[in-house]
Amino acid sequence: MKNEYDFSQGERGKFYNPDAILNTPIYLESEVLSFVKSIAEKKNLDLSTVVNSLLKTDMHIADVIK
Repeated sequence: MKNEYDFSQGERGKFYNPDAILNTPIYLESEVLSFVKSIAEKKNLDLSTVVNSLLKTDMHIADVIK
């Protein structure tokens, strides 16, 4: 690395996109992953769809408990 860098021609916020949607990686334990994979294979769905469906159900249950 250089000791100094010249940012005099830099442009602040050039690549900033306020509407950008970021996908957060989620790491599942092996037991949970096996469970989700088996559901996904039986229903012919991708893992994200199954995980989102399970989480939405949990969210609904949590709302009812409040």
